[in-house]
Amino acid sequence: MRAILAALSLGTVLSACAVANPDNEEQVALGDFKLDLNVAVTDKARKMGVTRDATPEEWEAVLEAAIEKRFRRYEGEKLYHLSYSLDGYILATKGGRLALAPRSAMSMTVHVWDSETRTILKERSKQILVLEQFDGETLIGSGFFNTKEQQMENLAAQFAKAVERWLVSNGDLFGQDVDEAAKEASAKDDLAALAEQAKTDAAVAPDTASSDAVEPAVN
Repeated sequence: MRAILAALSLGTVLSACAVANPDNEEQVALGDFKLDLNVAVTDKARKMGVTRDATPEEWEAVLEAAIEKRFRRYEGEKLYHLSYSLDGYILATKGGRLALAPRSAMSMTVHVWDSETRTILKERSKQILVLEQFDGETLIGSGFFNTKEQQMENLAAQFAKAVERWLVSNGDLFGQDVDEAAKEASAKDDLAALAEQAKTDAAVAPDTASSDAVEPAVN
């Protein structure tokens, strides 16, 4: 959880993108990929700081719907199973001051399986930090403007897009060349890398707000 909070302190600054919607995007190449099972595990999720409540069933429904929407359109020749767990989340509340209102975020661990052999490709598993879209409203905290359901749908859509970037960056699994641009883009979602960067920044400037933001929420 410490890694998640550290990464979140940096990720809030880095993220600046609209809500991902496959209906408005050109479908990227994904080789022989075809989605088989789509399984969300949400009953072990931890709350990260002050957050609105959401049940495991609510998370499961919204996450699986987002993955279905983005990946069921792929019509490759080989079946793959996606499984993913919700590690932690924060759904922004109204807070006390606009300038300090948090943004919604969640941490996910995702795995890809070969459906035919029923084997998980462990060396390709990834832990992803997901942030809601960054616009005029969420800049000061979506808790002031959006419902819990809107926040969850936003995060789920961003997660599905991040999974797509991750799969494209591992194109060799699906019979196509590795896209270096996609690999670089996917690296920006990586929780471990973000946490390490936040740790480095805190060590360089221990008195900055970014380092202070991590400590109070670790209890």
